Amino acid sequence: MVTTSSRILDDIARLATDAAGAAQGVRRELETVVRTQIERLLRELDVVTREEFEAVREMALLAREENDKLAARLAALEAAQPEP
Repeated sequence: MVTTSSRILDDIARLATDAAGAAQGVRRELETVVRTQIERLLRELDVVTREEFEAVREMALLAREENDKLAARLAALEAAQPEP
């Protein structure tokens, strides 16, 4: 009786282990499909990557700084001009 119970418990444990392995395989496959679909959707929407966004943001900040410097220089030149 003990051997039969042990064998049944071993079979149940093996089935549970196999089911868990199958579930992990399904999970990985589902993640791959979802990731692929999301990447395709983002490409179709023409969404920029984080790196592209950060590069353009840095360029805009530098342009703003340069614009502020030029505005200050222009104001100084205009102030130095004699009034007619």
